[in-house]
Amino acid sequence: MATDNLLGEFLKARRAQISPTDRDLALSGRRRVAGLRRDELARQAGISEPYLTRLEQGVDRNPSPQVVRALARVLELDADTTAYFHSLAAPVPDAAPAPDVSEDVHQLLDSWAGSPAYVRNRRFDVLAANKAARALAPMYEPGRNLAREVFLSPEVRELLPDWPQIAEQTVAALRAEADLRDPATAVLLTELNTSADFLCLWEKHDARPSRDELKRFAHLIVGELSLRRQALTVGGAEQQVIIVYQAAPGSPSADALARLITDGN
Repeated sequence: MATDNLLGEFLKARRAQISPTDRDLALSGRRRVAGLRRDELARQAGISEPYLTRLEQGVDRNPSPQVVRALARVLELDADTTAYFHSLAAPVPDAAPAPDVSEDVHQLLDSWAGSPAYVRNRRFDVLAANKAARALAPMYEPGRNLAREVFLSPEVRELLPDWPQIAEQTVAALRAEADLRDPATAVLLTELNTSADFLCLWEKHDARPSRDELKRFAHLIVGELSLRRQALTVGGAEQQVIIVYQAAPGSPSADALARLITDGN
Protein backbone atom coordinates (compact mmCIF):
# COMPACT_ATOMS: atom_id res chain seq x y z
CA MET A 1 0.00 0.00 0.00
CA ALA A 2 2.93 2.36 0.55
CA THR A 3 3.59 4.73 -2.34
CA ASP A 4 5.71 7.74 -3.11
CA ASN A 5 3.32 8.99 -5.82
CA LEU A 6 0.10 9.77 -3.93
CA LEU A 7 -0.84 12.64 -6.23
CA GLY A 8 -0.46 10.57 -9.39
CA GLU A 9 -2.42 7.63 -7.98
CA PHE A 10 -5.20 9.97 -6.90
CA LEU A 11 -5.49 11.58 -10.34
CA LYS A 12 -5.59 8.26 -12.17
CA ALA A 13 -8.14 6.78 -9.79
CA ARG A 14 -10.49 9.76 -9.93
CA ARG A 15 -10.12 10.09 -13.71
CA ALA A 16 -11.27 6.48 -14.04
CA GLN A 17 -14.47 7.28 -12.13
CA ILE A 18 -15.75 9.88 -14.63
CA SER A 19 -18.06 8.39 -17.23
CA PRO A 20 -17.33 9.60 -20.80
CA THR A 21 -21.03 9.38 -21.64
CA ASP A 22 -21.75 12.06 -19.03
CA ARG A 23 -19.44 14.45 -20.90
CA ASP A 24 -20.90 13.94 -24.40
CA LEU A 25 -17.56 12.58 -25.58
CA ALA A 26 -17.33 10.65 -28.81
CA LEU A 27 -17.31 6.93 -28.08
CA SER A 28 -16.32 5.74 -31.54
CA GLY A 29 -13.73 2.99 -31.51
CA ARG A 30 -12.53 0.96 -28.58
CA ARG A 31 -11.63 2.83 -25.40
CA ARG A 32 -8.59 1.35 -23.68
CA VAL A 33 -9.23 2.95 -20.28
CA ALA A 34 -12.19 3.30 -17.94
CA GLY A 35 -13.41 6.83 -17.44
CA LEU A 36 -11.75 9.84 -19.02
CA ARG A 37 -8.65 9.47 -21.11
CA ARG A 38 -5.67 11.56 -20.10
CA ASP A 39 -6.03 13.85 -23.11
CA GLU A 40 -9.73 14.40 -22.34
CA LEU A 41 -9.06 15.41 -18.74
CA ALA A 42 -6.21 17.69 -19.77
CA ARG A 43 -8.28 19.41 -22.46
CA GLN A 44 -11.27 20.00 -20.16
CA ALA A 45 -9.02 21.31 -17.37
CA GLY A 46 -7.16 23.64 -19.72
CA ILE A 47 -3.71 22.10 -19.23
CA SER A 48 -1.42 20.23 -21.58
CA GLU A 49 -1.50 16.45 -21.82
CA PRO A 50 2.29 16.18 -21.32
CA TYR A 51 1.98 18.16 -18.06
CA LEU A 52 -0.85 15.91 -16.83
CA THR A 53 1.30 12.90 -17.74
CA ARG A 54 4.13 14.29 -15.59
CA LEU A 55 1.69 14.75 -12.69
CA GLU A 56 0.34 11.21 -12.94
CA GLN A 57 3.82 9.71 -13.25
CA GLY A 58 5.13 11.66 -10.25
CA VAL A 59 7.67 13.65 -12.26
CA ASP A 60 5.95 16.90 -11.26
CA ARG A 61 4.45 16.77 -7.77
CA ASN A 62 3.47 20.36 -6.93
CA PRO A 63 0.87 21.75 -9.34
CA SER A 64 -0.30 25.28 -8.68
CA PRO A 65 -3.56 25.94 -6.78
CA GLN A 66 -5.09 27.09 -10.07
CA VAL A 67 -4.28 23.75 -11.74
CA VAL A 68 -5.62 21.83 -8.73
CA ARG A 69 -8.88 23.78 -8.84
CA ALA A 70 -9.26 23.19 -12.59
CA LEU A 71 -8.67 19.46 -12.25
CA ALA A 72 -10.97 19.26 -9.22
CA ARG A 73 -13.76 20.90 -11.24
CA VAL A 74 -13.45 18.42 -14.11
CA LEU A 75 -13.14 15.47 -11.74
CA GLU A 76 -16.28 16.66 -9.89
CA LEU A 77 -14.62 16.54 -6.48
CA ASP A 78 -16.58 17.65 -3.45
CA ALA A 79 -15.17 20.18 -0.97
CA ASP A 80 -13.55 17.58 1.31
CA THR A 81 -11.89 15.68 -1.52
CA THR A 82 -10.73 18.93 -3.11
CA ALA A 83 -9.08 19.91 0.17
CA TYR A 84 -7.35 16.51 0.23
CA PHE A 85 -6.21 17.05 -3.38
CA HIS A 86 -4.69 20.41 -2.39
CA SER A 87 -2.83 18.72 0.47
CA LEU A 88 -1.32 16.18 -1.93
CA ALA A 89 -0.11 18.99 -4.18
CA ALA A 90 1.54 20.91 -1.32
CA PRO A 91 5.21 20.41 -0.40
CA VAL A 92 5.75 17.76 2.26
CA PRO A 93 6.16 19.47 5.66
CA ASP A 94 8.87 18.50 8.08
CA ALA A 95 7.60 15.79 10.41
CA ALA A 96 7.13 16.97 14.00
CA PRO A 97 7.34 14.56 16.94
CA ALA A 98 3.91 13.47 18.14
CA PRO A 99 3.17 14.89 21.61
CA ASP A 100 1.94 12.73 24.45
CA VAL A 101 -1.60 13.18 25.74
CA SER A 102 -1.34 15.92 28.36
CA GLU A 103 -2.36 15.46 31.98
CA ASP A 104 -5.05 18.12 31.48
CA VAL A 105 -6.64 16.05 28.68
CA HIS A 106 -6.50 12.91 30.83
CA GLN A 107 -8.32 14.81 33.60
CA LEU A 108 -10.89 16.08 31.09
CA LEU A 109 -11.65 12.54 29.93
CA ASP A 110 -12.07 11.35 33.51
CA SER A 111 -14.37 14.27 34.31
CA TRP A 112 -16.80 12.97 31.66
CA ALA A 113 -17.57 9.90 33.76
CA GLY A 114 -21.03 9.51 32.21
CA SER A 115 -19.89 9.86 28.61
CA PRO A 116 -17.54 7.54 26.71
CA ALA A 117 -14.58 9.64 25.57
CA TYR A 118 -11.19 8.87 24.10
CA VAL A 119 -8.27 10.50 22.30
CA ARG A 120 -6.99 9.27 18.95
CA ASN A 121 -4.32 10.50 16.59
CA ARG A 122 -4.56 11.08 12.85
CA ARG A 123 -3.68 7.43 12.21
CA PHE A 124 -6.66 6.40 14.39
CA ASP A 125 -4.49 4.97 17.16
CA VAL A 126 -6.29 5.23 20.52
CA LEU A 127 -4.00 7.21 22.85
CA ALA A 128 -6.19 7.54 25.96
CA ALA A 129 -9.73 6.64 27.05
CA ASN A 130 -11.95 6.98 30.09
CA LYS A 131 -13.67 4.06 31.84
CA ALA A 132 -16.96 4.66 30.02
CA ALA A 133 -15.29 4.32 26.61
CA ARG A 134 -13.53 1.12 27.62
CA ALA A 135 -16.84 -0.28 28.91
CA LEU A 136 -18.55 0.62 25.64
CA ALA A 137 -16.13 -1.36 23.46
CA PRO A 138 -12.70 -3.02 23.75
CA MET A 139 -11.60 -1.21 20.58
CA TYR A 140 -11.36 1.99 22.63
CA GLU A 141 -8.60 0.56 24.82
CA PRO A 142 -5.40 2.64 24.48
CA GLY A 143 -3.01 0.97 22.08
CA ARG A 144 -5.75 -0.22 19.70
CA ASN A 145 -6.10 1.16 16.18
CA LEU A 146 -9.68 1.92 15.18
CA ALA A 147 -9.24 1.26 11.46
CA ARG A 148 -7.67 -2.10 12.22
CA GLU A 149 -10.51 -2.93 14.59
CA VAL A 150 -13.22 -1.95 12.09
CA PHE A 151 -11.85 -4.12 9.27
CA LEU A 152 -10.02 -6.97 10.98
CA SER A 153 -12.12 -7.66 14.08
CA PRO A 154 -15.25 -9.82 13.65
CA GLU A 155 -16.43 -8.67 17.08
CA VAL A 156 -16.49 -5.04 15.96
CA ARG A 157 -18.60 -5.93 12.93
CA GLU A 158 -21.12 -7.46 15.32
CA LEU A 159 -20.94 -4.40 17.57
CA LEU A 160 -21.76 -1.91 14.79
CA PRO A 161 -25.16 -2.52 13.11
CA ASP A 162 -24.30 0.08 10.47
CA TRP A 163 -20.92 -1.46 9.71
CA PRO A 164 -20.94 -0.81 5.92
CA GLN A 165 -21.47 2.92 6.47
CA ILE A 166 -18.95 3.03 9.34
CA ALA A 167 -16.39 1.23 7.19
CA GLU A 168 -16.83 3.71 4.36
CA GLN A 169 -16.56 6.67 6.74
CA THR A 170 -13.47 5.21 8.41
CA VAL A 171 -11.61 4.80 5.13
CA ALA A 172 -12.52 8.28 3.90
CA ALA A 173 -11.50 9.84 7.23
CA LEU A 174 -8.23 7.90 7.37
CA ARG A 175 -7.32 9.10 3.88
CA ALA A 176 -8.26 12.69 4.72
CA GLU A 177 -6.55 12.88 8.11
CA ALA A 178 -3.59 10.49 8.19
CA ASP A 179 -0.12 11.35 6.93
CA LEU A 180 0.18 8.74 4.21
CA ARG A 181 3.92 9.43 3.91
CA ASP A 182 4.47 8.34 7.52
CA PRO A 183 6.24 4.92 7.78
CA ALA A 184 3.97 3.74 10.61
CA THR A 185 0.91 4.63 8.52
CA ALA A 186 2.37 2.67 5.59
CA VAL A 187 2.70 -0.39 7.85
CA LEU A 188 -0.92 0.00 8.95
CA LEU A 189 -2.14 0.29 5.36
CA THR A 190 -0.23 -2.84 4.38
CA GLU A 191 -1.99 -4.73 7.16
CA LEU A 192 -5.40 -3.31 6.24
CA ASN A 193 -4.80 -4.31 2.64
CA THR A 194 -5.43 -7.91 3.70
CA SER A 195 -9.13 -6.96 3.97
CA ALA A 196 -10.90 -7.02 0.61
CA ASP A 197 -13.52 -4.64 2.02
CA PHE A 198 -10.85 -2.11 2.95
CA LEU A 199 -9.04 -2.39 -0.37
CA CYS A 200 -12.25 -1.84 -2.35
CA LEU A 201 -13.05 1.32 -0.40
CA TRP A 202 -9.47 2.62 -0.34
CA GLU A 203 -9.18 2.42 -4.12
CA LYS A 204 -12.10 4.84 -4.48
CA HIS A 205 -9.83 7.62 -3.09
CA ASP A 206 -12.67 9.28 -1.17
CA ALA A 207 -11.47 11.71 1.50
CA ARG A 208 -13.75 13.12 4.22
CA PRO A 209 -12.71 14.10 7.76
CA SER A 210 -14.66 12.67 10.70
CA ARG A 211 -18.01 14.35 11.29
CA ASP A 212 -20.29 14.62 14.30
CA GLU A 213 -22.96 11.98 13.81
CA LEU A 214 -25.33 9.51 15.44
CA LYS A 215 -23.71 6.12 15.89
CA ARG A 216 -25.40 2.85 16.86
CA PHE A 217 -23.91 0.07 18.97
CA ALA A 218 -25.33 -3.42 19.49
CA HIS A 219 -23.84 -4.11 22.90
CA LEU A 220 -23.86 -7.69 24.19
CA ILE A 221 -24.78 -6.64 27.75
CA VAL A 222 -27.17 -3.66 27.50
CA GLY A 223 -28.47 -4.01 23.94
CA GLU A 224 -28.66 -1.28 21.34
CA LEU A 225 -27.42 2.24 22.04
CA SER A 226 -27.72 5.29 19.80
CA LEU A 227 -25.08 7.83 20.78
CA ARG A 228 -24.22 11.23 19.35
CA ARG A 229 -20.52 11.44 18.49
CA GLN A 230 -18.65 14.73 18.69
CA ALA A 231 -15.06 15.31 17.60
CA LEU A 232 -12.99 17.98 19.34
CA THR A 233 -9.49 19.11 18.45
CA VAL A 234 -6.85 19.42 21.15
CA GLY A 235 -5.26 22.86 21.38
CA GLY A 236 -1.51 22.71 20.97
CA ALA A 237 -1.67 19.08 19.76
CA GLU A 238 -3.20 19.24 16.30
CA GLN A 239 -2.49 15.54 15.71
CA GLN A 240 -4.88 14.58 18.52
CA VAL A 241 -8.68 14.43 18.42
CA ILE A 242 -11.04 13.90 21.36
CA ILE A 243 -14.12 11.81 20.54
CA VAL A 244 -17.06 12.03 22.96
CA TYR A 245 -20.28 9.97 22.85
CA GLN A 246 -23.49 11.23 24.46
CA ALA A 247 -26.99 9.80 24.71
CA ALA A 248 -30.12 11.94 24.46
CA PRO A 249 -31.29 12.75 28.02
CA GLY A 250 -34.08 10.47 29.21
CA SER A 251 -33.75 8.12 26.24
CA PRO A 252 -33.49 4.32 26.40
CA SER A 253 -29.89 4.73 25.23
CA ALA A 254 -29.18 7.01 28.21
CA ASP A 255 -30.54 4.38 30.58
CA ALA A 256 -28.54 1.61 28.85
CA LEU A 257 -25.37 3.69 28.93
CA ALA A 258 -25.82 4.42 32.64
CA ARG A 259 -26.22 0.70 33.37
CA LEU A 260 -23.17 -0.12 31.30
CA ILE A 261 -20.99 2.42 33.10
CA THR A 262 -22.27 1.33 36.51
CA ASP A 263 -21.61 -2.35 35.77
CA GLY A 264 -18.20 -1.48 34.33
CA ASN A 265 -17.18 0.30 37.50
